[in-house]
Amino acid sequence: MIRKMFNPLLFAGLLLIAGTMVFSDAKCQSVGEKTSFADQLEFVGTAVEEPGYTIWGTSPIWGDDGKVHLFVARWPGELKVDPGWRTHSEIAHYVGDSPEGPFVFSEVAVKGDINDKAPCNPAIHKVYAPHNPAIHKVDSLYALLYIVNDGIEKHPSNQYICMATSESLFGPWKKAGDDGVILRTSKNPDYWTYKASNGVNNPAFLQHPDGGYFLYFKSEKARMGLAVAENLEGPYVQLPFPVTANDRNIEDGYAFMYEGKFALLTTDNHGMIEEGGGILWTSENGIRFTEFEKGFHHINDYTTVEMSKVNRIYRPGGQNYAKFERPQVLLKDGKPAYVYLPSGTNIYGDDCTVSYVLKYVE
Repeated sequence: MIRKMFNPLLFAGLLLIAGTMVFSDAKCQSVGEKTSFADQLEFVGTAVEEPGYTIWGTSPIWGDDGKVHLFVARWPGELKVDPGWRTHSEIAHYVGDSPEGPFVFSEVAVKGDINDKAPCNPAIHKVYAPHNPAIHKVDSLYALLYIVNDGIEKHPSNQYICMATSESLFGPWKKAGDDGVILRTSKNPDYWTYKASNGVNNPAFLQHPDGGYFLYFKSEKARMGLAVAENLEGPYVQLPFPVTANDRNIEDGYAFMYEGKFALLTTDNHGMIEEGGGILWTSENGIRFTEFEKGFHHINDYTTVEMSKVNRIYRPGGQNYAKFERPQVLLKDGKPAYVYLPSGTNIYGDDCTVSYVLKYVE
């Protein structure tokens, strides 16, 4: 285990050891008698439904008030999902008395400059579409991570990760540093994120059990990377290589400690285990993820879905299943309790997307 995150000699040695490892031994864990993470989830129902809005990433946290607070990516429903999420996404705050809801809108926590009604000041760098939030409590502060971009013309290569902090889940939210930015693509041509075609995006944050902070993210060829920091607001230093052993696209990781290991819960877009399902990656050190098992099933496997009556709002395709997206985990006493997931398919046939909630049952 890492005892001092930024002991220079130890950290240099760690990078050297990790950099010499290869991914040829990546394997799906044989669960045998063990129940997979996916099989321990039960469908509860809808987490967030907001008429007139497309609902996406839904990140949960327990509040000091004993309630569950969700930070949700949303944008006007009259826009197409794509490019609507790239231009008009905002992060809204919802509150519920229990993890199963109902959840009620409270306020917009973060919005992009495109939504500002004030006259555009050309001297100010414009920031668009705060998206895919991840909310965490760090000591006395709440840290809200999210992605933005600086214009549709260069999207998605111009995506990057920001952070805002607050002493209250109701704000006000203060941007980290001068501009909120904590991670961009590397300027080092030897690093895997150099000139990455989809930038750096979809943050997954973990406070290391021995100190310091791990920031996982998606980048080139839909693999997960890692940046580490001694202080909450950074600077975050990227590792020069990806940390997941995927040979097909994954995304939307959520990081947490699980059964004594570092875990990443991601989508399984193209079938490392099952196309359209999820993957639970595990690692002894949080730096190389080579073992994995099924993280979640299709929506159809958890509840009755009449595919002839669903509304495929995003990724219409011809699949005979409904797909979950961007999983976010609510922990209780350090263990998974619920998982919140949006979907491009409204299984009830309504006009806009919603997010769903699954309960973790040991």
